[in-house]
Order: sequence, then C-alpha cells, then structure tokens
Amino acid sequence: SILLVNVDNDTLEKILNNSQAMEAIMKIEGFRSLNKDIEAIISLSKDIKEIKNEGDVSNKKELDEKEKESKNKRKMIREKLIKFATRIPIFMYLTDYREQTLIDVIKNLEPSLFTKVTGLTIKDFELLLNLNLFNKSLMDEAVYKFKVYEDSSLNYSGTTKHDFKDIGLWDTVIKNDKQKFT
Repeated sequence: SILLVNVDNDTLEKILNNSQAMEAIMKIEGFRSLNKDIEAIISLSKDIKEIKNEGDVSNKKELDEKEKESKNKRKMIREKLIKFATRIPIFMYLTDYREQTLIDVIKNLEPSLFTKVTGLTIKDFELLLNLNLFNKSLMDEAVYKFKVYEDSSLNYSGTTKHDFKDIGLWDTVIKNDKQKFT
C-alpha cells in the first residue's frame, strides 16, 4: 500500500538534511538520484505555496505544471520505498521468530539476515525508523495480514509450522492465549 511509507515534505526534508539517512536510502536499489528528486519536490512545494499565496490567476498553468511534477516525483519515491518494503515479507518468511515484534527480530535476533535481504544495516534501518519513514500502525496491520496469510496457506497444505500464543507485529505484540491462526 502507498500508505505504508511517509513521503510528506517534513519526512523528505528530514531525510535530505541528514547525510546518514541519505547514505542509507542510497543503499536501497533504485535510489541513486534521490537527493536531486527530494530537493526538486521540496523546491516545487515551496514554489506552489508561493504561487497560491500570490493568488495570481495568470500563473495557473505554471502552478498546474509544478503540482504535476511534484506529484510525479513524490509518486516515484513512494514506489521505490514500497519496493523496499516488499522485501520485508521476504525477510519475515525466512525467519521463524513469530512471537517477537518484527522490529525486535530485525534489530536483535536476525540482523545479518535482514541486511542480506534488504541491503540495509540495522543502524541504517533504525535511522529511517526514527525519521518516521514507515507508517507504524499500517505496518502492524500489514505484518498481521502476512502472518495470517502465511499460516493459512501452511495449514491448507497440511503443515503446522507455527504453534504459538503471541503474535508479533511491526512494533507491538498481540497476546493470544487460546487461539491459533486457521
């Protein structure tokens, strides 16, 4: 979902103004020109705000062009970040730690596996988390749906791989004393 990652101006400016964050993002496949793209989005956003504040109707065409360019660049960055986010389920599939939050599994239990799957170090990942690049509540929901789907498909094939009580999500754990996924 496009909502899993935050590409609002505040988040993009935080990334742009943090050299370590820019280095981390550059490790993600497809982000070689990110610096220029973020600068362009922020500049376009400021230009759009100025044109709107002036209230000059003659600049309508220029305003429309700048808004369109800004939306296209923001969409491109969002798509690349989502492409990165799609690697997280691959990581989840490869790990058996189901009762822990995914962030704990990434940071503490399987950091080398996470780096191999995503290309990001734990330090890079923590920095991106601190900059609010990921929408935490929607990531919880996405992780939960993945685990439900994975367990359902395993049960359908006659495999019961995970016999557990708690369900680790992105950064929370659901206590589940009585029920298994079916």
